[in-house]
Amino acid sequence: MLCIFSAVTCRDTLCIYVVNIFIYKTSKILTVKEYNNKYTKLRSDKLNRTFFRNLHRVFFVMGKRKATNNANNPNQDLCDFLMELADYERNVSKNVYKYNAYRKAAGTLGALTERVKSGEEAKKLPGIGVKIAKKIDEFLQTGKLQKLEDIKKDETNVAINLLARVSGIGPAKAKELVEAGIKTLEDLKKHQDKLTHHQKLGLKYFGDFEKKIPRAEIAQIEKMLKDIIKELNSAYLVTICGSYRRGKEESGDIDVLITHPNYTSKAKDEQKRAVSLKAIVECLEKKRLITDTISLGSAKFMGVCRLPGDKSKPFRRLDIRLTFYDQYYCAILYFTGSDLFNKNMRAHALEKKYTLNEYTLKRLTTEGCPGEAEKIRSEEDIFKILGLSYKDPKDRNI
Repeated sequence: MLCIFSAVTCRDTLCIYVVNIFIYKTSKILTVKEYNNKYTKLRSDKLNRTFFRNLHRVFFVMGKRKATNNANNPNQDLCDFLMELADYERNVSKNVYKYNAYRKAAGTLGALTERVKSGEEAKKLPGIGVKIAKKIDEFLQTGKLQKLEDIKKDETNVAINLLARVSGIGPAKAKELVEAGIKTLEDLKKHQDKLTHHQKLGLKYFGDFEKKIPRAEIAQIEKMLKDIIKELNSAYLVTICGSYRRGKEESGDIDVLITHPNYTSKAKDEQKRAVSLKAIVECLEKKRLITDTISLGSAKFMGVCRLPGDKSKPFRRLDIRLTFYDQYYCAILYFTGSDLFNKNMRAHALEKKYTLNEYTLKRLTTEGCPGEAEKIRSEEDIFKILGLSYKDPKDRNI
């Protein structure tokens, strides 16, 4: 059993998210003072222990918090420097406490609808202490942060952060490589014997993977995917999720979900075998849309694609997931995002005595255990069961 009352920072973070859920559900614009008042009241309430334990599972066990990135955020520049500091603490210092603290502060600022004018004002917000408030003051007054400037001057820090940008190379591997004297991409190319297949492809296509994918290009890839896959079987359903589905003009990679009406969680084995991700991938390779495979399992493909016939187009990261038909719309909701929107949805589900994940929506029993999965035939069904008005994907960019 998880016990989160031993960690005050966990409870503080959950309170922040509950206030953010209020903003999401009511579409109410809060000032800094109103935000702080709601947080203070929530923090002082004697809340149900089981509710907090379940919230802990939603926020700390299921998935990572992504960087705040909202063009309408008046504090985006503050969020950006906090996330740079967070990346440094994760990749270089390995200080999980500071990493989480910077991310939590960025999340708080990202939820505001007005510009923070000083560190003193920011300090009144949950998740922002004296040290972070001083950094906010320094940035507001000078337009930069000396700590970040110093980090960028340190050769080791720069090298670790650079190598960690290569697809497949995490912070630990990046540090290991730097300690072995490998500090640049050119160095890495000379020591590919130290790399996995995934990391070699990440290095090979580093320049292309760093480039954002224009919406128009993903639309072309989407049309090709659907046309090719439906040649195998016209009953296949194909959806590109992520920021593309949320209407963004650019994306970092392409996330595809596929299902078939005969491919259900309760189908017989022979029916499941008739729907093959391997066959789909092979077909896409023959049509020269998929150029490289990072990994291929029964339900997930990771690889590289490029629009055929135009060698000027960059190579792009492509992930394809084959999901059960009866779990398809929960998967679509989850992989569409945004990350904070998903967390708000899962927390609201718990308030309504349900548990929601990328597979199913289940009502909790009186003992707090998941019951039978609800029958979901569309995203709208999920919102309806949870008593929420449907939100179009373009309205989920929070």
